[in-house]
Amino acid sequence: MVLIVMGVAGSGKTTVGVLLAQKLGWQFADADDFHPAENKDKVRQGIALTDADRAPWLAAVRSAIVRWNAAGDNVVLACSALKRSYRDELRAGPVRFVYLKGDSVLLQDRLQSRHGHFADEKILASQLATLEEPGSDETDDSELSTITVSIDHRPDEIVSTIIAKLKANG
Repeated sequence: MVLIVMGVAGSGKTTVGVLLAQKLGWQFADADDFHPAENKDKVRQGIALTDADRAPWLAAVRSAIVRWNAAGDNVVLACSALKRSYRDELRAGPVRFVYLKGDSVLLQDRLQSRHGHFADEKILASQLATLEEPGSDETDDSELSTITVSIDHRPDEIVSTIIAKLKANG
């Protein structure tokens, strides 16, 4: 199974994803590693990616999900998955989504204090504009809804909430 921890830049996808993978005893992967260099360069410059920019990246991430599921691997994947169409493409076998939701002020604060990542606060506005929040009607192949978790808690608390919601939903 692949559990995709999604949200905009600064929501804590990698931090929460790594902790969640450790708690579950699963592998961790970051979808940022699948971006071509030209996408990372655009984001560094504060240039929003287009659907055309994202297409090869989404295809590469989907391919990895197919491989992991075929091998029976359990993976926590940090991935923005901003649009429903992107999430639909990533539903390649057993996939669940965890949406890390936060307000723009908290996200901006986090991004301003982040160093060494190619996505900084310059990209937040475009990501928030692109974001199509998952709703309760959005389901994966097993008919389970996306789990939404507020990011206004410590990462370990967020992980505990995710695990509790996963257990409650089977």
